[in-house]
Amino acid sequence: MSSTQSNSSANVTFVRPATFFLNGFSNVPYVKYYYAFLSLVYVVTVLGNSFIMYIIYLARRLHTAKYIAVFHLALSDLCGSSTLIPNIIDTFLFDHHDISYEVCFVNMFFVYHFMNLQSLTLLVLSYDRLVAICFPLQYHAIVTKSAMFLIIGVMWILSGTYFSVHVGLLNRLSICSSNVVNSYFCDYGPVCRLACNDNSLNLLMGKICLGFLICLPPILIFISYFCIALALLKIAHGAERIKAIKTCTSHLILVAVFYLPLVANNIAAATIPIHPNSRLINNSLTQIVPPMLNPIIYTLKTEEVMQSIKELYKRSKVNTTQERNMKLN
Repeated sequence: MSSTQSNSSANVTFVRPATFFLNGFSNVPYVKYYYAFLSLVYVVTVLGNSFIMYIIYLARRLHTAKYIAVFHLALSDLCGSSTLIPNIIDTFLFDHHDISYEVCFVNMFFVYHFMNLQSLTLLVLSYDRLVAICFPLQYHAIVTKSAMFLIIGVMWILSGTYFSVHVGLLNRLSICSSNVVNSYFCDYGPVCRLACNDNSLNLLMGKICLGFLICLPPILIFISYFCIALALLKIAHGAERIKAIKTCTSHLILVAVFYLPLVANNIAAATIPIHPNSRLINNSLTQIVPPMLNPIIYTLKTEEVMQSIKELYKRSKVNTTQERNMKLN
């Protein structure tokens, strides 16, 4: 009997579909208005993040370790949105629902990788504020430009390695129940649930990913701001305390915009029944809205950035006037 079972299990065919069918927004009413909204969000995201990177590149006063991290956040936002939004519009607006097996996994890797880089960059910015407020005299010795480049390089290596393994492990699954992915991109969970062989390792990796991406960074950010709050209480002068708090406000807003919707969606999904369409809309908004808002928040809420924009504008006006005078002469 045991030899018969082993032979039958050995003869199970490993199934790898040629394509997956993305079924995410197929049954959402008035969904074309949502695609128009996504297009607007993408345009604002590209313009906003390109603008903040351009300002940081041109303004010498922003050539600091902190703004290397801000530049990297804008780059991650831009790449993450470019990986996700154009594909959503192409898939659902133009009915290109089929995606090849290999392209599906490549898309999954980049969506998760850039989302993770956004999360880790917010953590790095909290580390920057922690050192600046708790160890002000040692700040320029600790948070150097070379140290920041090293931190960002390590982030890319760790995130790239982890998600290569994370996505690569899906290759061990036999996809024989269906090839229909109930999501708006090649999402790990919906693809994993299509397997008809043992997917316990993949589910474990999914839980590790949840902790790595959603749980650990905000916990560390909370700890860093708890230490910052203790340091602020020791500052005697109220004016200095307010000035220190102002340097943290833009980062705190970014953290709230990025993590609160993510955490709320995951808690809601685990505790109350949510209509699949509502879940898809909520999940997509948590991924596409923060990259659009980040450059706006940093531009409006950061005095250094506003000053740099004004200086560059004045410089461009002076250059334009000089060129005009040269042509007249």
